[in-house]
Amino acid sequence: MSRPSTTGAGPNRPTMADVARVAGVSLKTVSRVVNHVPTVDPALTERVLAAVSELGFRRNDMARSLRSRSTSGTIGLVIDEDLANPFYSSLAAGAAECALDHNAMLLTATSGEDGDRERGLVMEMCERRVGGLLVVPAGGDQTYLRVEIEAGTPVVFIDRPPVNVRADNVLIDNAQGARSAIDYLVARGHERIGVLADRLTIYTMRERLSAAETAMERAGLPYRPDLIRDGLHTVPDTQAAVERMLASPEPPTALFTLTNRLTLGALGVLSRSGGDVAIVGFDDFEAAALVPHPLTVVSSDAREMGRVAAELLFRRIDGEQSRPRTIVVPTTLVERGNG
Repeated sequence: MSRPSTTGAGPNRPTMADVARVAGVSLKTVSRVVNHVPTVDPALTERVLAAVSELGFRRNDMARSLRSRSTSGTIGLVIDEDLANPFYSSLAAGAAECALDHNAMLLTATSGEDGDRERGLVMEMCERRVGGLLVVPAGGDQTYLRVEIEAGTPVVFIDRPPVNVRADNVLIDNAQGARSAIDYLVARGHERIGVLADRLTIYTMRERLSAAETAMERAGLPYRPDLIRDGLHTVPDTQAAVERMLASPEPPTALFTLTNRLTLGALGVLSRSGGDVAIVGFDDFEAAALVPHPLTVVSSDAREMGRVAAELLFRRIDGEQSRPRTIVVPTTLVERGNG
């Protein structure tokens, strides 16, 4: 019987199933050895380590790491936007605090919302032998991580669920947050509500827009495609969209912006126009209480989100073998003005 290539790369890269077959043990036993579970029979452990060494599984230094029972003192975080965004800076801070509690260091990289760059960064971190990964996915397919997950690398996804792999994820309750925003505006008499979204290829945008439209339909508001704009990725994009909305024959009396970047763009126009258009923005930011225009935000605890995700990751690093889970972080509507 032919055996997989021992180069540790390429299409024939050995998997945990290959190690199990060569060692003559179950896949579960290989997983327990890879994850440093101390209760595995020493004889079985040695057989697994021998197969790891023979096949070059996860590069040959894996066997040395397993024999010494050592784990990396570093975990990786790949986010899709710059840390200048307060949501992601808070998320990273929460993850870093948790890492410090576990005597580990957090290595952070930004994919720039590029799926190929995300893959390259994640795989580079795997080559650096990080103890586990926290990933805010930018691309629409995480199949590339399947081999690493099978190899025993713990991965927790944040803010957006993975595609084509099963792993833990920590998400915001996007639907609940969007519903609360629309309900808030409807309760204050608004019937023409403009909705501003980033690219709908982004999971959070689809979830928030869908929930907002459902909430407006439930409130009996007519469908107004002229008051819905998506693909707004920058502040100038948002400003231009808001200016066009306000110049229309039936302008919106309220706006719902689906990211803090879009909120900032809309506020720039509203502050200049001097009108009384209400605005609710998804995601809080430190300066929200200081803006001159009344503002309400859909707030979630990004710092706690990062901490929860990192804590879940460290439990996986320590050998927890439960099924992948999804943790949903609630949102809160916070009034920053009279709206």
